Amino acid sequence: MRFIWWMIKTVFFIIMIPFVIYAAMSITSWGRIYDDIDKVPAKQTALVLGTTKYISKGEPNPFYLYRIKATAQLYKKGKVKKILISGDSTTKYYRETALMRKDLIKLGVPSSVIRADKKGVRTFDSIKRAKEVYGVEDYIIVSQKFHLQRALFLALCRGDDAIGFVASEVEGSAASRKMMARELFARPVALLDLFGLSRLYEPWKKEFKDAL
Repeated sequence: MRFIWWMIKTVFFIIMIPFVIYAAMSITSWGRIYDDIDKVPAKQTALVLGTTKYISKGEPNPFYLYRIKATAQLYKKGKVKKILISGDSTTKYYRETALMRKDLIKLGVPSSVIRADKKGVRTFDSIKRAKEVYGVEDYIIVSQKFHLQRALFLALCRGDDAIGFVASEVEGSAASRKMMARELFARPVALLDLFGLSRLYEPWKKEFKDAL
C-alpha cells in the first residue's frame, strides 16, 4: 500500500511539472509585457518572432498577420528604429523572413531598417542569435502573449534587457487553444535549451517544431 501511495505521488509530481514551469514563466514576465502602444518604452530594436504565414488549405495565419501589424505599429509610433525579423528560412521552399520583410514593407516600413535572421528556427534560436550574431540585447519582442512569456523568460535568463509587445490573437479560437496547449510542452523544453540539454527532446523535435 505504501508503495502504491508513493507511485501516485510520483506520477502526480511529474504531471504537475509542466504546469509549475508554465506558471513560473508567466510570473517572470509580469510588468514587461505591454498591449498599449502608447505605454511601451522606446527601444532601439524590435525582435519579431516568426511563424508560418499560411495554415491549412492556404488560409492566412492570424498569428502571423497580427505580429506583422504590431511591428509596423511600433515603428510608425517611433517606439523602435530597427527591426530584426527572425524565422525559419533554411530551405528554398520555406522562407518565413522573406515573407515577413515583404509584408512589413507593404505596411510602410522601410526596407533599410529591416534585418533578417534566417536561422531563427525556434524561439530559443531567435533569442540567442539576436545577441550573439546581431548584437541586439535591448529590444522589444513582438508576438502573442502566451509566446511572449516564454520568449521573455529566455531573454531575461540570458541577461538581455527585453520587454514584449502583444500582437493580437483570436481568443477562444481552435488555433489559439492549440497553441496554448503546446506551451505546456514548449516551456519545459525552453529550460532544457537553457541548460544545454536539447538532446533530451531531439527525437520529438521535428513533430513539435512549430511550438518551440
